Amino acid sequence: MKKVQEFIFNKTFLAPYFDINLMTMPKTRQNETCKSKTIICFFMICLLADQNAIGQFRKYSNEFLQIGAGARGLSMGNAQVASVMDATAGYWNPSRLVYIQDHPQVAVMHADYFAGIAKYDFLSLALPLADKKSTLGVSFLRFAIDDIPNTLFLVEPDGSLNYNNIQSFSSADHAVIFSYARKVKPIRNVEISWGANAKVIYRKVGSFAKAWGYGLDASFSASTDKWKIGAVLRDATSTFNAWSFNFTEREKQVLYLTNNSIPVQSTEITSPRMLLGATRKLLEYKKITLWGEFNAEMTIDGKRNTLIKSNLFNIDPRAGVEASLNKIFFVRAGIGNFQKGLADSDTLNQRKVWIFQPSIGTGFVYKNLTLDYALTNLANQENPLYSHVFSLRLNLIRKDEKKSP
Repeated sequence: MKKVQEFIFNKTFLAPYFDINLMTMPKTRQNETCKSKTIICFFMICLLADQNAIGQFRKYSNEFLQIGAGARGLSMGNAQVASVMDATAGYWNPSRLVYIQDHPQVAVMHADYFAGIAKYDFLSLALPLADKKSTLGVSFLRFAIDDIPNTLFLVEPDGSLNYNNIQSFSSADHAVIFSYARKVKPIRNVEISWGANAKVIYRKVGSFAKAWGYGLDASFSASTDKWKIGAVLRDATSTFNAWSFNFTEREKQVLYLTNNSIPVQSTEITSPRMLLGATRKLLEYKKITLWGEFNAEMTIDGKRNTLIKSNLFNIDPRAGVEASLNKIFFVRAGIGNFQKGLADSDTLNQRKVWIFQPSIGTGFVYKNLTLDYALTNLANQENPLYSHVFSLRLNLIRKDEKKSP
């Protein structure tokens, strides 16, 4: 932890003004939000400035692509690899897009995190092809922190503080995912499909840094009346990001005078990860149906804080359930992100306990429209950092199709 702290304060070009800014600004709610954004900005930029990480695998690269998509998935603890059957499948498991066969479908979601500091938007479109065996999809993602204060020129040459020199900028991550899915010939009444994603990534931190990246995903799905299984190999060929940095002469001068290094062009590589999922029909009584799903995510980029961990591989399990009434009203719950963390009741910060993230949600179908809601916890079961997430799904049915019997 000490090395991380030293890295943050030594490598970040805004670090010389960090303590001054916090000590002098009034303690109002507005400035508390400003501080939070500034701290997040410091951490992000210091990661970009590590010149010893050129061309290497990074354990937490492109993590905005791991948040999730759609309130249904978020309410089920992100356990979606085997059961997703809507336009968000391009994100979760592209092979499951084949279950959108009759009409194009659109899905949208917006979420605010950390009291509105971070904003996450998702939009996807699924287009079934005329052969009834293939489906195309495209998804757009944006995760951003806006209005981040840039305190680089807060301190004047004479040592005085000039708050008029503080300007705001945004740090945003964007991704476009192109998906394709196709059914293959059934084997003993087992429906089988495969799918693939091509990802284009664009990340930008104000005028200081930007990156372009690309990667591929591969997936598989098999379904029966009671069982569904799925597998996704994310970043199958590794996902490559190339960073470039741009500083004005004035900014470079401040960096030099404050003994901060100036970042140069660098690359980062996201290693592959495997997601496996299985879902089963647990109950069917009259108009009530209950499904349960279990997923496991395996990574091989070094030891992580997961339920099963080692230097060779890590396994992060998650599970969710969904009960439906006549396939119109849905109730969901999920659990995931098991980690070992410090106990809140231990003031000495020595005792560690297992923590997890619970979630619940509902859904309602009305004609061609589906409204989903999720209440998710961003921290763990002991810290109530809950977010309310809504998402919509719409089947694009033509008027002439509606009139046909």
